Amino acid sequence: MTRTELDTKTRAWLTLRLTPGLGARSMRRLLERFGSPEAVLRAGGRDLETVPGLRRQAKEALGRKRTLRPVEEEWEALRRRGWGIVCLDDDDYPQNLKTIPDPPPVLYVTGPLEPRDLVAVAVVGSRFASPGGLLFTERLCADLARRGVTVVSGFAVGIDTAAHRGALKAGGRTIAVLGCGLDVIYPKPNRDLRSRIAQGGALVSEFPLGTPPLAGHFPMRNRIISGLCLGVVVVEAADRSGSLITARLALEQGREVFAVPGMARHFRSSGPHRLLRQGAKLVESAEDILEEISPMVRPSWSLPESQPGGEGRGDDKELSEEAQRLLGLLCREPIHVDQICRNGSFSAARAMALLLELEMKGLVRQLPGKYFVRL
Repeated sequence: MTRTELDTKTRAWLTLRLTPGLGARSMRRLLERFGSPEAVLRAGGRDLETVPGLRRQAKEALGRKRTLRPVEEEWEALRRRGWGIVCLDDDDYPQNLKTIPDPPPVLYVTGPLEPRDLVAVAVVGSRFASPGGLLFTERLCADLARRGVTVVSGFAVGIDTAAHRGALKAGGRTIAVLGCGLDVIYPKPNRDLRSRIAQGGALVSEFPLGTPPLAGHFPMRNRIISGLCLGVVVVEAADRSGSLITARLALEQGREVFAVPGMARHFRSSGPHRLLRQGAKLVESAEDILEEISPMVRPSWSLPESQPGGEGRGDDKELSEEAQRLLGLLCREPIHVDQICRNGSFSAARAMALLLELEMKGLVRQLPGKYFVRL
């Protein structure tokens, strides 16, 4: 269970996490040397000198029992919000994450971490995704969620956001891994999504409350994204991007790496195409992923068959002749409203009115930039 009481052990874990200059690897070395967080805090200066790679700042802070802020203050801030922490020695610490070389000893969490999260797949990609990439990601993650897979991503705008939304839309679980403190709203456009994830999954961070989203935090976050999962899917990404860092970390952690092919010579396709050349598994549907991860899942765990889900759709027979004509111009690939107007000889105002009607009936969907797709 997530720790909700400040007992002696919880206090010791939080004290270590709030010690300046002490990161996950240093904490791991200290725990290997002394055996428990309580024993670390009892260690004297000479004992600490025997721990390799420990920063002087951390040694001095441990010797003087100095933390970034009082442990009681951090705990009270968590308690007020109904949040908690999960520590490396807890039964509900994520089993996949525990196997990586440098698991975060303390996770700040909103929402429960559940045994079924063992069957998890990360889906990551560009913050500047195309409308088609966003739509593909949402559908892919909805299909995975319907099959009982927990979808993990990094809560950034773009592909990450689409991944979380797809899982939630299908009524499945999703975990968002943050590169800042749990109480820091970042990115701000995702404020509402944050609340929905807290209800239908969990938000996770290794950073203390109040930690800003600094650039150096995101590679650290990425190792948790890949560490929580059986595999990582890259949808759209430039050749040098955080998503490829996540893919590299996944390989180092022994995870599967998947990539979604895109348009030749397009900058958003360069990252996935590079991964495919290096041996990543090609993904065109959720089945491509499920075929690879099913053998990794313990035999007692069965992935449910995909069920038709999502929002109810209207009957296109009930539409006016004009609305049916416009619907016939749409397909599963995004089309801009200007192209719809040209192809169907509609005025912009009339096209938007008909598209709104179709969207209300669940037959089409509007994407960013006034693109539309048929559902």
